[in-house]
Amino acid sequence: MRFIPPASPPQSEAILLQRAQALAGQRLGQLAAERRVLVPRDLRRAKGWIGLLLEQALGATASSHPIPDFPKIGVELKSIPVDIRGVPKESTYVCTAPLDGSMPREWRQSWVCKKLRRVLWIPIVVPQGSAPGDRIVGSPVLWTPDDEEDALLCADYQGLTERIDLGEVWDLGARHGAALQLRQKGAHGEDRVWVLDSEGEWAQTSPRGFYLRARFTRRVLAKRLLLPS
Repeated sequence: MRFIPPASPPQSEAILLQRAQALAGQRLGQLAAERRVLVPRDLRRAKGWIGLLLEQALGATASSHPIPDFPKIGVELKSIPVDIRGVPKESTYVCTAPLDGSMPREWRQSWVCKKLRRVLWIPIVVPQGSAPGDRIVGSPVLWTPDDEEDALLCADYQGLTERIDLGEVWDLGARHGAALQLRQKGAHGEDRVWVLDSEGEWAQTSPRGFYLRARFTRRVLAKRLLLPS
């Protein structure tokens, strides 16, 4: 099998979408072999493996920097595991949630909004019991939130940030937010960040991140791919 080096950064959305469409139907093991990337036995200890493989194949350059994955064209890359019907299997991580008072209160100024302004969704079809290398790249979707989706995200963001301002971060759970939710995030259970509590005192808690609910991304994909929602 011939070696395929990492792709150069795409110069337009059309080129990026063309590359993504060319990957559809291929197994991750095939993509990895072509790029001489080791395939993990499972993803519990290699959660970012699929994203890194797709970044190589599509020419993403941002890595972990706080800019879109394709900075020249302002597009974020999000892979999303789905079942054979195209239904997302889990929520989708967007970005970290600063809890130290530095998070913008206006939706338009937030990093969440900027991350979701233009997204290339790559569904990854996960047949039941399949190994990482047997998972299949699905049809891509280049997405900008429509008015209804944007309003829903905005309302959730403002509601969540207001609760954080009131020192209620400990009370925020998976039930809060129709599309956007705040969840614990950290590589290790002992990771801690500082936050003001309801008494205005500094306290430590686990890091949090913003996630898109699976039911929201299901509607996003269904609408663009004409799937049952």
